[in-house]
Amino acid sequence: MVEVRSVVSESRRDFAVTTTLILFAILVVAFAVSFLLGASDQSAGALFAGLFGGQGIAGLIAREIRLPRALLGLIVGAGLGASGAALQGLFRNPLAEPGVTGVTSSAGLGAVIALYFGLAASNPFALPVFAIVGALASAAVLYLLSRAGAGAVALVLAGVAVASLATALTALALSFAKNPYAMSEMVLWMMGSLKDRTMTDVVFALPLTLLGIALLLSAARGLDALTLGEDAAESLGVAVGSVRMRVVVGVALATGAATAAAGAVSFVGLVVPHVLRRFYGYAPSRLILPSALGGAVLVTAADVLIRIVAPDGQLLLGVLTAMLGAPFFLLLIFRLRSEA
Repeated sequence: MVEVRSVVSESRRDFAVTTTLILFAILVVAFAVSFLLGASDQSAGALFAGLFGGQGIAGLIAREIRLPRALLGLIVGAGLGASGAALQGLFRNPLAEPGVTGVTSSAGLGAVIALYFGLAASNPFALPVFAIVGALASAAVLYLLSRAGAGAVALVLAGVAVASLATALTALALSFAKNPYAMSEMVLWMMGSLKDRTMTDVVFALPLTLLGIALLLSAARGLDALTLGEDAAESLGVAVGSVRMRVVVGVALATGAATAAAGAVSFVGLVVPHVLRRFYGYAPSRLILPSALGGAVLVTAADVLIRIVAPDGQLLLGVLTAMLGAPFFLLLIFRLRSEA
C-alpha cells in the first residue's frame, strides 16, 4: 500500500513538473510575441538589436514601448494569480479572488483618488501608494470579518459589498471630475490596460509584487494547515493571526501594484488557480507559485490577443478578462451548488 502511494505521489510530482515546463514555454512565447507585436513595422532583428544597446527609432520602441508592456503583463498576471490562490486558501473558499473580494476595486478607487486630486501628476509615487492603501483597506475588512468567525459565503458577500461601494465612489469621482484628462485617465484605470506604460511603471510594480508574493509564500504552510480549520491549525502550532496578516498584506501589495500599473484586471486570480488545481493538487502551498506563472501567461496572452483582434486599441485588457472570467465564475457557482 505504501509503495502504491509512493508511485502515485511520484507520478503526480512528475505531472506537475511537466505542467510547469509547459507553462514556462508558453510564457516565453507569449512574452516574445508581446514584445514583437505593435503598430510599428520594425523587424524582429531591429527590435532585439535596439533592445540590447541599439540607437534610433528601433531602440526607442524596444526599450520604452514594447519591453515595459511585455514585462508588466508578467508582473500584473503573477501578482493577481498568486493573490487568488492565497485568498482561496485563506478563506477556504474557491470563489475568493482579488476582484470578487473587493480588493481590486478598492485599489482602483485609491488610484482614482490620486488622479482626481491631481496627486498622480505632481508625485509619481502617489498613484501606487494610494492603490496599495485602497487594497489594504479592503483586505483589512475581510481580515477582521474572518477573525470574527464569518463564514465563507459571508466573506464573499462582504467582498461584493466592498467592491460595490468602491465602484460607486469611483463613479462619484467621475461625476464630479472637472478635468477631462483626469476623467479619461480614471476611465482607463477602471477598464484596465497595459497600453502606453513605461519602465517607470515596471520599476514601481516589480518590487512591490515580488514582496507581496514572498509574503504569500511565507504563509504557504500555514495556509495548508488552515484547510483543516483554524482550531486544528492552532493545535499544530500554526500562528493563525500571523498567517492571516501576511496573506492580507501580501495580497494588498501584489494587487495594489498590479492595479496601479494596469488598472482593474479582474478574474485572473479566480480562473488560474482553478485551472491549475487539477495539475498541482489542492494544497495552497503547491498553488501559489504555479498560479503566479499561470497568471503571467493569461495576462500576457490576453494582451497579445486584444492587439491582434483590435489593433486600434478599442478593446482593453480588463474588459477581455471580465468577458472570459464572468462566465467561468457563474459556471463555478453552479458546479458548487450541484456538488452541495
